[in-house]
Amino acid sequence: MNEGDAPLIAIVDDEASLCRTLAQALRREGFRTCTFADGLEAWTAFERGLPDLAILDITMPRLDGLELCRRIRSLSERLPVVFLTSRDEEFDRVLGLSIGADDYLCKPFSLRELVARVRVLFRRAALAGPPGAPRSAEPPRPPGEEPVACGALRLDPQRLETSWRGVAVRLTVTEFRILASLARDPGVVRTREQLLAAAFPLDAAMSDRTVDTHVKRIRRKLEEADAGFDAIEAVYGLGYRLKAPRA
Repeated sequence: MNEGDAPLIAIVDDEASLCRTLAQALRREGFRTCTFADGLEAWTAFERGLPDLAILDITMPRLDGLELCRRIRSLSERLPVVFLTSRDEEFDRVLGLSIGADDYLCKPFSLRELVARVRVLFRRAALAGPPGAPRSAEPPRPPGEEPVACGALRLDPQRLETSWRGVAVRLTVTEFRILASLARDPGVVRTREQLLAAAFPLDAAMSDRTVDTHVKRIRRKLEEADAGFDAIEAVYGLGYRLKAPRA
C-alpha cells in the first residue's frame, strides 16, 4: 500500500507526548496520522475534510471530546470514533458511547491494544464502502459475516449496511454489532453481558448502562425509518430480544 492510499487517523489530545507516541506507533503499522491539541483545532480541520478514523480524548480545552464526537456524527454516522478516557470517567465513557463513539480505551493502555482495536474498526467499517456504492463480486464470507435477515430487517456485516422495510438505517459499528447479535437469534433473550461481548469483542468490561444507551439509539434510528417500529423488547432483569417475525 502506498502511503497516500493508507487510512488517515486523526489523534486529538492535549497531551503532546501522547499524541506523538500514538502517531509514531500507528505510522509504524502503515497508517497516516494527523494530530490536534484540542477539539476546536480538530473540528476546524474536519470541516474541510474528515479522516478515516478519529481517536479523541474526552477532557480537552476549548472543545471536549464529547462535543467533537457529536459534531463528527452530524457529518458522518460511519466514521469510526475511539475515545481515550481515564478509568474513573465511567459516566463520560457511557455518555460518549451514547452519542456515537464506537469504542474506548482506558489510560494507560498498550499500543498493541490500540492497534488491534483500530484494525477491528477498519475491518468492519471500511468494508461497508460509501453509501450507494455498486456491489462487486465477493469471495465466500467467513462464518459470522453472512447477511442476516429477520422479518423486515436486513443486515450485511461485511458492508455494515442495515435496512428496515427497505429503508436504509445508518448505525455505528457498535450499534450494528448489538443489533446483529439480536437478529441472529430472533425471539431469544440476549443478556446485557452477551450484548457487551458482541459490541466490544476485545473488552466487554463496561456497565449495563452502556447497552441500554445503545439500544435506545438503535430504536430511535429504526423509528425514524418506521414510526411503528417496536421489534426490540426489553426483558426485565435479563436483557433484550428481537421479536421473531410472524409466520
